[in-house]
Amino acid sequence: MPALAIPIFALAWWAACYLISRDAMRGALVRSAAALTAYAIGVAAWTASPDSPLAQILLCVPALFWAGAAVALLPGTLPERRQIDVGWLVLSVSFLAMVVALPSAGRLVVLAPLAGGLVLLWRFGDQVQPPMLPAAMSVVAALYGVGLTVLLLPIDLGEPLLVLSAIGVDLVMLAFLVAVSDSLYVGERLRADLLRSVTAAVLGTVVVGGPAVATVVVADSTAVTLVQFGLVALVMTGIALFAQLRRGVDRIAFRGDDRLRTERAALMSQADALLRHRQRHRLITTRPDDFTRFTRQALDNYHHLGRLMRSPLTDLPAVDRRLGSQPRATPLARALELRALLTDGVERLRPAGAFATSDEWRHFNALHFVVVLGLDPYARRQRTDGLDREERQALDWMRRYVPRRRLRRWQQEAAAIVARRLWDELTSADPRWLTTRGTNSLSPERNG
Repeated sequence: MPALAIPIFALAWWAACYLISRDAMRGALVRSAAALTAYAIGVAAWTASPDSPLAQILLCVPALFWAGAAVALLPGTLPERRQIDVGWLVLSVSFLAMVVALPSAGRLVVLAPLAGGLVLLWRFGDQVQPPMLPAAMSVVAALYGVGLTVLLLPIDLGEPLLVLSAIGVDLVMLAFLVAVSDSLYVGERLRADLLRSVTAAVLGTVVVGGPAVATVVVADSTAVTLVQFGLVALVMTGIALFAQLRRGVDRIAFRGDDRLRTERAALMSQADALLRHRQRHRLITTRPDDFTRFTRQALDNYHHLGRLMRSPLTDLPAVDRRLGSQPRATPLARALELRALLTDGVERLRPAGAFATSDEWRHFNALHFVVVLGLDPYARRQRTDGLDREERQALDWMRRYVPRRRLRRWQQEAAAIVARRLWDELTSADPRWLTTRGTNSLSPERNG
């Protein structure tokens, strides 16, 4: 059993950490990671005590988080999205209590929320990417349901660990589908980054998993078994979260050298961005709705250069013009020019005349003060040190008279205006910009 349990535990744990490394702020990624984590711990519990109630409960929990991942993949513009999220949370707690209280066969009730989440995903399937996502997730969920049924009911199909392994494959497939959907949503490349991490995970499983299996077999102790699973989990965490751990080590090792630490962090961010930045030629094939979303995301990441470097908008022809004659601009340089381009787009929203809070100023105020300047009108502790008179007035006005949802709606409307201008410029650009990178061939002087 350990010869199979430890490798599937290692790969499931790695997949969970990899999803977190993609973006710990994305609900679908976090919930899928939680499903894999519960499954991995369930495998360890099953190995230590086969068919125990704790192991069964842990193997049921992924269905609840899987339902949450399906809900998180629904379009963000859906008016009922907030109510659906709250409903999923309440139902998850309720069904978890039922799983704990019911016997083995009754625990299959956990599949009901999963079915409900998939129904919602089918309902809005025309608004999710890729288009085959609802069908693919439904097939994988059905296989997971069959595997869970075999484990919980008195059905003898051979070694239970083989069924556990099949469930693990289903959950890893879920992780892959969610990662694909997320990469399309944010306009990033997945293959290169995933291939690097998978290669490291397989090597880590071979190097660490082999000794762990031998130790578990020889020791034949529950305590030693759990310790080996813990060691494997630490190694897989380090492999999947290598970039984050490396930055943490730098903060400790070079705490007295801010310059070295900053420069190393910039180089690491650029290296990560190269793996996740999608191909240049795909920008011109982007749909207008996707382009608007990419612009909105770039504005949301205005002060986060690490994410801005991965934005497909860094390949805009306007960014090339700003770079001038630089032969091969770095991802950081392109991100800085994209941020300057976004700043210009926001400035073009400013109405003529002195600062005001009238309706025609709403779009400029929503982006300039909150996004560009980074002011938070809803912070509990307001710090106005260093702010000029105009910034203080805008901050006080938004705090008093502009609810958070209204401000967010204004930001989305303003981002759509900025995106429309960038899109018009992209579609009217000289097609030669696709094969010319980092040159001034698109400058007004040369193009007439």
